[in-house]
Amino acid sequence: MATAQARPATARGPRLPATLTPHVLQRLAGRVSAAPGAARVTTSAPYTGLPLADLPVSTPADVEDAFARARTAQKAWAATPVAERGKILLRYHDLVLARQEEVLDLMQAENGKTRRDAFLEVVDIGIVSRYYARNAAKYLAPKRRRGAFPLLTHTTEVRHPKGVVAVVSPWNYPLSMAASDTLAALAAGNAVVQKPDTQTALTALWSMELMYEAGLPEGVWQMVIGRGSSIGGALMDNADYMMFTGSTATGRQIASDAGRRLIGASLELGGKNPMIVLDDADIEKAAAGAVAACFPSAGQLCVSVERLYVADSVRDRFLDAFLARTRKLAIGAAYDYGVDVGSLTTPAQLKTVTEHVDDAVAKGATVLAGGRARPDLGPLFYEPTVLTDVTPDMTLHSHETFGPVVSVYTYRDVDDAVEQANATAYGLNASVWSRDGRRGRAVAARVHAGTVNVNEAFAAAWGSVDAPMGGMGDSGLGRRHGAEGILKYTEPQTIAHQRVQGFTPPSRISPETWAALLTGGLKALKALGVR
Repeated sequence: MATAQARPATARGPRLPATLTPHVLQRLAGRVSAAPGAARVTTSAPYTGLPLADLPVSTPADVEDAFARARTAQKAWAATPVAERGKILLRYHDLVLARQEEVLDLMQAENGKTRRDAFLEVVDIGIVSRYYARNAAKYLAPKRRRGAFPLLTHTTEVRHPKGVVAVVSPWNYPLSMAASDTLAALAAGNAVVQKPDTQTALTALWSMELMYEAGLPEGVWQMVIGRGSSIGGALMDNADYMMFTGSTATGRQIASDAGRRLIGASLELGGKNPMIVLDDADIEKAAAGAVAACFPSAGQLCVSVERLYVADSVRDRFLDAFLARTRKLAIGAAYDYGVDVGSLTTPAQLKTVTEHVDDAVAKGATVLAGGRARPDLGPLFYEPTVLTDVTPDMTLHSHETFGPVVSVYTYRDVDDAVEQANATAYGLNASVWSRDGRRGRAVAARVHAGTVNVNEAFAAAWGSVDAPMGGMGDSGLGRRHGAEGILKYTEPQTIAHQRVQGFTPPSRISPETWAALLTGGLKALKALGVR
């Protein structure tokens, strides 16, 4: 069994880049909303296991203070013209692109991903910030709506910001998930109190610092650090809206708590995403697409593929091409673009990946590539792994692994492929491959997933920020991107101005006559095709 190629590293891994000086790390940590003398927490660099950041830990009282400051600042921010907010987002866009080396180093140091994968987060934030900077005014502008009585009822829909939005962001995409949802909330006129995952808090703090440098008024974006079990209740109790990206189990609890408070919540949760290779697919392109779908960020990506369904007639050709590409992947630790697959981020994630693969192998799964940890490269490395003969009694068959592991299955016909792809409680992302674009899109429409890519892994749908992105079923509720991605952070208000005559009959007309006149009017409106 061949394995992925290893890029040599020193026993302790690469040193931190020169950009990440103690002064820089301390400056970013000082942005956390926490009282003087707060308890501290130390994070470790995935590449080496060595200490990385020393962060203050926020208490529930710190969270309440952050909300109080944010609520005061939000009033002036909401009164700021949308065009001015947009200018700040565009300046932020320029700063992120100009200073990307800093955040690329930070993401790699905190998360362990490759520079290639980190750069895609920079691209994502550039796209999102430009999109909402230039489209927020259109989405938020008052809109005329049809009135109850033609010509007599002047009806307008007005959008107001929710107030202070709580954003809980994960460690796997520390820039994208920290900033993209926040950008939309800010563009809508809200303030934000955010709890990034502690492991990748420096990246989130860097993003917030750049937004202030771009001109965001002080206090509009606050950052707190701590375990959900400690400060999650304070976040929920003070928020006017909750934006959460993370596990399905936690998402269910947040949905329940939000329902108790009668506030809105948007939840992007887990996935067990399928890829379907149709019998007419370009095999080489599909194999390259599968590598791009399964192993970015060491598989720690909510929209990555963990299930591959290949037509019986092309199975052997596809597997040969896919395995050849998988085995050529360079795995290692480096602050440059020379590595294809980086490290897992936490010991807990390495434990999950190892247990899932070991359980599958013990129950009869066949390892076609990978299948083992690589402590010689660093404490949290695991090889890109391809399995077959996976059965429902194996944990990874139905449960999200969130690592560089994919299971390969075959199918008889398209109906069988769709049925297998949809045999999951999740519904986040999917991929379909075919030489016939129309056929591929037709199959995609049958897949139960919030986004489906044809002849692409996930970036096509993710990068199409004018369209909504989110999950079905256990993969969550609500959407980011597009109109819904900003309007969810607003309260719609209807203002209806009635002129001359309304539904109440004039004093000189009897109720019976008035009812007959209104009935005739309704029939006439239908006959005229009025909507």
